[in-house]
Amino acid sequence: MLIQEPLTKKAAQRTQKIDRTLVIGTRGSELALWQANYVKNKLADIGIQAELKIIKTQGDIVQHLRLDKLEGKGFFTKELEEELLNGAIDLAVHSHKDLPSAQPAGLIIAAVTTREDPSELLIIHKDCVDLKKRLALKHNAIVGTSSNRRKAQLLAMRPDLEFDDLRGNVMTRIEKLRDENYDAIMLAKAGITRIGADLSDFHVEELPPVEIIPAPAQGVLAIQIRESDKELHQLLQEINDPDVADTIAVERQVLRLFDAGCHAPLGCYCRKQGDNYEVWTSKADNDEEFPDRLYLSAVRTDGLAERIASKFDKSRKLPGHVFITRDVAETSYFYRAMAKHGIAVEGRSLIKIFPIINKLDPYILKYVDWVFFGSKNGIENFFRLNPRLRKHTKFAVIGRGSEEMLRQFGHTPHFSGERLGINMEEIAAEFAKVASGTTVLIPRAKESLETIQQSLTPDTKIINLPVYQTRIDTNVDKSNADVLIFTSPSNVEAYFVDNLVDPGQKIICIGRSTGRKIEELGLSYTLPYSPDEIGLAEAVFGLDY
Repeated sequence: MLIQEPLTKKAAQRTQKIDRTLVIGTRGSELALWQANYVKNKLADIGIQAELKIIKTQGDIVQHLRLDKLEGKGFFTKELEEELLNGAIDLAVHSHKDLPSAQPAGLIIAAVTTREDPSELLIIHKDCVDLKKRLALKHNAIVGTSSNRRKAQLLAMRPDLEFDDLRGNVMTRIEKLRDENYDAIMLAKAGITRIGADLSDFHVEELPPVEIIPAPAQGVLAIQIRESDKELHQLLQEINDPDVADTIAVERQVLRLFDAGCHAPLGCYCRKQGDNYEVWTSKADNDEEFPDRLYLSAVRTDGLAERIASKFDKSRKLPGHVFITRDVAETSYFYRAMAKHGIAVEGRSLIKIFPIINKLDPYILKYVDWVFFGSKNGIENFFRLNPRLRKHTKFAVIGRGSEEMLRQFGHTPHFSGERLGINMEEIAAEFAKVASGTTVLIPRAKESLETIQQSLTPDTKIINLPVYQTRIDTNVDKSNADVLIFTSPSNVEAYFVDNLVDPGQKIICIGRSTGRKIEELGLSYTLPYSPDEIGLAEAVFGLDY
């Protein structure tokens, strides 16, 4: 005889409230069905039964036009919302990034899911790979994307790229790449992860959300219901992720303030790190305009979106002249970001770099598992020695700038501190976990602070290899620029031998060690999130005047 166990009080309450099978509205693509089934299973976990109803949207039917050529907004959501309003379905599951910034009257987002990684994937046909180029993509490559946001940000990094529109579901887009209709395509990592697409026959570059800023709420699923359905709303709180709701509310409010839809060249990404909220925003007026980028950090989300929007006010005053302690090419990201707003760039290094070894003992490299680079100069001077490395040797870099330099020598990093940003100690601690028990070679400056070395575990063998030294220029002319950017502690020392800061001049420092030199002088400064040209452009754009 089967004895049925009594229901818990909570489960009994659910049974009383939901005594029927709910209908979930969804698009019919493989990804959309995965998303709907994911929510269906989450509902089953809390004792609610559901079934799927497939609904075709305008975006599914019209495949021959670019998204920005279709009328109105909500190309992938409008038909589902109509079915929800007329009672044909009980809830709709959407990729949150596809939703317009404002909800139709009578509908609400009742719950959001845990966020999948919002990174972008640049999926490259193997015949079109060039590891020496940024993004590992050959010169003048044709990239398939229907996103103006992706196009604007990619063009800012690689002005040589060409673009063709790309429509269809995830697998259709991948097959178009296999058929060589494009040299590369860009897709959200979340969709690839969810359906488990096989990309083994391609070269894949993962671009974190602090590099290519994603669409607001990318990687999040939205569960939409009728506003009047109070009981369902209450039950759905059991599968709602309040932390995700908190961060994407900032992103969605930015979208709303700019009155932008899913086809706008706007990216916004918010995350909570410790006690702070960090937000990156990228905005252009069209897909071919160089986008402005902003990084902000705050302890509260209240008013954060409004602060972001105010920074993009075209009437806001920006500096007219920037001084930076390194040479800056007119083709560089930083120079072009400044030139967009007519900001003059004065670039000159205040230190000289000298190699200190001319030949590398091959025995040093015999048992090396990792080579860690903390600077571009370390990379240049190491490879100048023509090192003969073993095939299994891996490379680690401090961030984007070092990665770009490493690529110029035909290598890609197996570890990057990019996602960890400005905290050198945090980057060192993370690398220490990865490299524990191995042999790590660290090409460095003779006067290096050895932050990485101090963080490595006791069972890690360290080979310190000084490959260059610096000498400061003792006769440095003062700059009258509105902004002074210092790229190293040595450059700070060189500049302030004879010079002082004028009232109103603002200072930006690359790296905390550079910042500490400024603090010793009793001065304040801004620290970019990332120690590269994108981070510098963000920092200058974010200054208040």
